[in-house]
Formats: sequence, structure tokens, C-alpha cells
Amino acid sequence: MKEYFVYILRCVESSYYRGITNDYQKRFSEHASGINPRCYTFNRRPLELVYIAKFSEVTDAIRFEKQVKRWSRRKKEALVEREYEKLPTLSKKIFLTVSH
Repeated sequence: MKEYFVYILRCVESSYYRGITNDYQKRFSEHASGINPRCYTFNRRPLELVYIAKFSEVTDAIRFEKQVKRWSRRKKEALVEREYEKLPTLSKKIFLTVSH
């Protein structure tokens, strides 16, 4: 059975990069060594692997990776910190009312 992983890297300037792979250790090594100068992480090293989620279906991994891509920084941080109870709250939009 094939395994697929969604991973999140924390870059040196504290930004996050997320990706999908079938070998997260190899992929992290590629990011860390800077083999691709056009990659987002190339000028943001050193990197830290801060999150991994395992999937048995590639479609599920792709769906989750795309979902995380749209998340706010605060929501990604909650995921990385395993603060799963915060995720629903961070999904809600906050509307401010203006009084006249």
C-alpha cells in the first residue's frame, strides 16, 4: 500500500511552506539542501519540518494540502502545535459592526 504525506516546513523567517510527497524524509532533505534555486524554500533556509499527516489515498492528501494552503497563518500554527480544538474557531469569519 502506497503512503502519501502532507508536510509543513517552517522557514528561517517563520513563514510556512506546505507540500505533498510519498517520501517526506527525502523531500525534506531536498528542501534543506537547496537543490532547486526556484523553490520557495531555497532562500529561506534553514528549515524545520514541523508537521506531517499520512494518507493512504493520494486524492485525500491532495485535498488536504489544498485546504491547508488556503488557511490563515494562525490556523496553520494551530495545526502545527496540535491545537486541533482551535481549528473550528479559526475557520469562522469575524464581522465587525460599525455604529453611527
